[in-house]
Amino acid sequence: MHVSVDKLPAPTVAVLGTGVMGAPMARNIAAAGLAVHVWNRTRAKAESLAEAGITVAEDPAAAVRTADIVLTMLTDGPAVEEVMRGIGVSLEGKVWAQTTTVGPEAATRLADLAAERGMAFVDAPVVGTRGPAETGGLKVLAACDADVRDRLVAVFDAIGSETVWLDGGPGAASRLKLVVNNWVLALNTATGETLALARALGVEAQYFLGTVAGGPLDAGYLRAKAEAILEEDFTPDFSVANAAKDARLILDAAEREGIRLDVAEATARRFERAVREGHGGRDMAAAYLASFDGER
Repeated sequence: MHVSVDKLPAPTVAVLGTGVMGAPMARNIAAAGLAVHVWNRTRAKAESLAEAGITVAEDPAAAVRTADIVLTMLTDGPAVEEVMRGIGVSLEGKVWAQTTTVGPEAATRLADLAAERGMAFVDAPVVGTRGPAETGGLKVLAACDADVRDRLVAVFDAIGSETVWLDGGPGAASRLKLVVNNWVLALNTATGETLALARALGVEAQYFLGTVAGGPLDAGYLRAKAEAILEEDFTPDFSVANAAKDARLILDAAEREGIRLDVAEATARRFERAVREGHGGRDMAAAYLASFDGER
């Protein structure tokens, strides 16, 4: 028998990882009226969430013990696996919404871990950065068994403006996320390199932006990243270090499938160089600085 979504009891949610993305996601879930418990490796970064009525747990086990849904938003696949393997309480019957970008290979491995622990696994990476996370405007890409979907509606509606449900089992959503991120990283790199070329040639950036304005060559993302570069405001919405991680996931996936992605390979090298030059914690737009030797 199908149970109406509005008749399902409100779930208790554990959010593991309260960084740039996880903290606002937890706030929005709590604002939707759900009980939320959080854990973060550095507890001090989670303390402010208590003001929103969120319970800050000492360790992952305490966060998930009474939760119906466990949502992970950690650094990468190995971090997610380490945390989830280390939880020493029963996870039987819980739903695991895995929202970190980990790539399809890791998603499949995490799904196997979920099965070992008796959990229903949801491959659910999100599209968006800090701004959409704060406003509940993320796009959730989700792949899971059909009978699990209703249990997730309240949570996904709280963190996102849209949920794209995908068939294909564990990894389906992660595959789509890599395709989306390849486009995002390419746009970011093209913006940074174009503005670097303009600077080197003595061309005012506003002439370039004005020339493409309103036409097919214009893009909202171009405007957003160009503004960050021109104002030298690299407050992280999505960091260079995370972009470098995602670029490597894209290349690993391409290699497994036997295709060459020349632009993606160059983009990955550019992000890695920006990390080496000390820009890893800044917004991904700061990869622009990798065009200039010694630029800080």
